[in-house]
Amino acid sequence: MSLQDRVSSLKAKHADLETAIESEVRRPFPDDTRILVMKRQKLRIKDELAGLAGDYIH
Repeated sequence: MSLQDRVSSLKAKHADLETAIESEVRRPFPDDTRILVMKRQKLRIKDELAGLAGDYIH
């Protein structure tokens, strides 16, 4: 998998998580634990994207 493919894949997962979080928040009784887990996953992806961007610059 090329670097660009990896970045595209991570961005898609990040967007999917954002959609899932928004959906969960709008539910009548949102699951706070599920939201927290998804937010942590989203942050890990963001960190990985930042690391890949740093590798690409060097």
